Amino acid sequence: MQSMCGISGLFGHADSDIVLSMASCLSHRGPDGINIYSDSMKNGSISLSHARLSIIDISGSNQPMGSDQGSVLIQNGEIYNYKAIKSGIRNYPWRTNGDAEVILALHHKHNPPNNTPLPIPKNNGNLNLYHTPNYSKIGNPATKHNQWIKKLDGIWGFSIWNPNQGELILSRDAMGVKPLFRTILDDGTLMFSSEIKSFYAHPKFVPKPNIKALYARLSYEYTIDRTTLFEGVTQVAPGTVETWSIDNNGRAVLTGISTFSKDVISPTTSWDPSTQSKVLFDSLKSSVEDRLMSDVPIGIVLSGGLDSSLITAISTKFSIDTGSPPPECWTIAGSEDNPDLLAAESVAQNQDIRLHSSIMEDDIFWTDLPKFAWHGEELDVSVLFWQPLFADMSKNVKVGLCGQGADELHAGYSRYKDLDKHKNIVKSRLELIDKNIFPDINYGPGFDWHDDKIFDGENYDSLQETLRFEMERGQLSNFQLRLADRHSMCFGLEARVPFLGSKHRAESNKLPFNWRISNSNEKMALREAAKHTDLPKEIINRPKLPAGTATAPNQFNAFIDELSPHAKDWAKDYGIMSKLLEKQPDMTIGLRLFHAIHLTERNSPPSNKNILDLLEDVGEWII
Repeated sequence: MQSMCGISGLFGHADSDIVLSMASCLSHRGPDGINIYSDSMKNGSISLSHARLSIIDISGSNQPMGSDQGSVLIQNGEIYNYKAIKSGIRNYPWRTNGDAEVILALHHKHNPPNNTPLPIPKNNGNLNLYHTPNYSKIGNPATKHNQWIKKLDGIWGFSIWNPNQGELILSRDAMGVKPLFRTILDDGTLMFSSEIKSFYAHPKFVPKPNIKALYARLSYEYTIDRTTLFEGVTQVAPGTVETWSIDNNGRAVLTGISTFSKDVISPTTSWDPSTQSKVLFDSLKSSVEDRLMSDVPIGIVLSGGLDSSLITAISTKFSIDTGSPPPECWTIAGSEDNPDLLAAESVAQNQDIRLHSSIMEDDIFWTDLPKFAWHGEELDVSVLFWQPLFADMSKNVKVGLCGQGADELHAGYSRYKDLDKHKNIVKSRLELIDKNIFPDINYGPGFDWHDDKIFDGENYDSLQETLRFEMERGQLSNFQLRLADRHSMCFGLEARVPFLGSKHRAESNKLPFNWRISNSNEKMALREAAKHTDLPKEIINRPKLPAGTATAPNQFNAFIDELSPHAKDWAKDYGIMSKLLEKQPDMTIGLRLFHAIHLTERNSPPSNKNILDLLEDVGEWII
């Protein structure tokens, strides 16, 4: 199993040296080796690269991976049901013992060899995306891949090149656990990768800020839909497959886009904890056990909250039942009396497992934020704890289980208790925007935005609408999952998220809302499920604390307080965004770091600069 690797490619006018450099930019994601593949056709060329992190089938399963039919795969992710898929496909010449090959095998089974090239597409030019007229219509070329991709139970960003038909496939897992970005260069070449920073290896890519996406980010607190903070850089949407071909001018053309998976929140009218709590628990237990599959050591991120404590208890019980060593746990805090740290110690003692704990240095925001901003490719400031936590874990393990997704599925955020208040906060920020500067929002399949109503702020009229909005349009994939992916992978460590397993999502989506949140409590059904473990009652009933600010409040507040006077001055440098930034000094600092590191330096996190010098010495703000 390749698992959490880094993939990148060029399609149209490809250069293997550039693709190799792109892979080198992702070497932190794949420290166990880099390989490339290149091919030419009469109207263009393609190059693919893969930086590998070996988790299963360590000595085999190298990528790019070819098949007997000539197709080539690069994958970032893991397929948990790969053994079941392999047993169901007969007469396939298996070459590896890993999971990636089942993607190629399913592709072959449902797309028999055909040496007839697809028709050269005629495109509709639309800004930075060329597409065929019927690319999003029913029956477009991408829809033929829905059936076999649905058979995959796992997480991924992958690409398959079919040279016989001249078709390139891009796909991303159902929830967007793994990233996949793309952009179109001026000559029509498609460039794609697991991280945007690898695009810097191409001399024709010039990073510029995406002002519309920044406005949404500052208003909602996460980027929306398929947008990124970089102009012209788009995400492949979660649960989506895209097909691409090359036209007579060597330009990449989107020939098809289709959604193969979409979760539906459909609460039942009642829920009986005496029977249904065991069903809910078993769905999570199944997801955790799937994610304990590994040929290398596994650890657990244990914050002391309900979610991570549940994962710890299930993992420990599974280890006892299977006779394997129990996983060790890691936690971090700003002080030894931090409530999360004390709770984590209680869980570790209860489960009789080893807990690795560390205390964040007083000056950590001053020393570590540049590296955090480099790997995060975003405006995050308060959640810096992710990096020292994963840095510590990576010294001992290559895989870490964490609790991302539980709050979105089970309505764990305090803002869900007062949706009107949250709605008013978002709308008050949006009202600082002159909407007349946004006449050209490009929305619809394949484009940045889902619709053109995002700056109205009307997404919180009910809990069901709020959960759907946050799970589908950014809070989950663009914030929580991005944090887990970037800041684990920068240390060559794979983060797994059991709460987003397909079985647990299916059960969670059926929960009545009065079993998710009330005026006084949250995650009530999940707390009932937790009673099927031997966790202490005080942990099962423990209220949620906000990660980030609650992890190291003293260090964070001292850092923000000292830089706030500078932030007021920096906010004035950003013109039409100044009013929005004046009210959010932490985001002003985050934007300034993003400006300095991704739009000015663009090489790596500067280690020889004082952070204040770095923040003061920024390049021109080009929009």
